Amino acid sequence: MWAIQQTATLCAVSHEKDEVAAGEYQQERAAGLSPPPYRQEEGAILGTQPDSAFTTTDIMADESFQKEFLETHNAYRAMHGALPLTLSSDMNDSSQKWADHLVELGALKHSDTKHGENIYYMMGSETVTGKGAVDAWYSEIKDYNWSSPGFGMNTGHFTQVVWKDTTKLGVGVASSGGNVYVVAQYSPPGNMNMSGYFEKNVLEKDA
Repeated sequence: MWAIQQTATLCAVSHEKDEVAAGEYQQERAAGLSPPPYRQEEGAILGTQPDSAFTTTDIMADESFQKEFLETHNAYRAMHGALPLTLSSDMNDSSQKWADHLVELGALKHSDTKHGENIYYMMGSETVTGKGAVDAWYSEIKDYNWSSPGFGMNTGHFTQVVWKDTTKLGVGVASSGGNVYVVAQYSPPGNMNMSGYFEKNVLEKDA
């Protein structure tokens, strides 16, 4: 998803192979590869990290953001026969900690959490909302192959959002200047890429 004044990048994980999807980039965190450079607005240098002396965390996931984020998840889950999630304070804390770390790092990278994890990144002047991040993840439904269920690098955010066995959610938001990171963690984790798991947990709309 690209716009003239902003860029947005997504990051999801499969729990069989620890594969990471980051827009059109991909990496294997288990291999210890460096994260790909993120895209910036025209005129900026690709792959540069913010100067730590000037890095500040401008925002975090307040109650209003958390509420909208949770409600958007649950609205989509209801359409796929999945029960609503509840917010976990511990997972909110760990998600926030990782979002803060990504601001310092200046790159997309998954944490070593035992939970499922979706990451959303945007650079630009528009305000990031809880609904906007979840909408972006859910929009991957258009690419999901219902006739051959399973993990896809371009559908992993959607499948985690609606994963039926997931019951708890955490969210963190951090920004520096125009760079905004939204981190979501899920328990039990979705995208369990073993036989029968996607058929059981990713149900067709209004199933």
